[in-house]
Amino acid sequence: MSNHPEDATIYVEKTPPQEHQRRPPEGIAGWGADLDPQARPGYPKERTPPRFIARHWDDIEHQPRTVQVFHSTERPGLTPVFGTAQPPSGLSGMIRAGAFRYSENDLRHWLMLLFADRVNVVEGIIDDLAQGHVPNFFTEMGGPAEWRYNRNGFIRKAAIFGGVAALLLYANSRRKRRR
Repeated sequence: MSNHPEDATIYVEKTPPQEHQRRPPEGIAGWGADLDPQARPGYPKERTPPRFIARHWDDIEHQPRTVQVFHSTERPGLTPVFGTAQPPSGLSGMIRAGAFRYSENDLRHWLMLLFADRVNVVEGIIDDLAQGHVPNFFTEMGGPAEWRYNRNGFIRKAAIFGGVAALLLYANSRRKRRR
């Protein structure tokens, strides 16, 4: 959890959507072209009368932040409720922190998050080994289910893996003979 004052800001937009519709935004050509209900593509299927929208969530109590929580750069602060089950840690946490410096429409944001997930898997394996637990990769990667429900696919994958392993062993043995 950082000590930056902007991280502690919690923002909830309380402006009703109808208020946004009343003020046309500047410089957007064609804004409001579908305001006439007869010109709207979904008009016959719209509800009459409109749905009752309860406003009981406007002033909910904000969840206290006890761990570092990342949020989008598009929003100025945290939402009132957020997940804290898996706080960021280690190298993958640092990569995630770097990813959240970019906007969500930036490809770097998503690629860094995907990479952080892969790094987190390796960190989990290292953590298991450090605690004396050897992971059962066959079971954890769904091997029994693959064997039971997709036997042909399992055999095909095993054959490809065996062929690649044999090819690598053969190439390695030829390199040793040349020396």
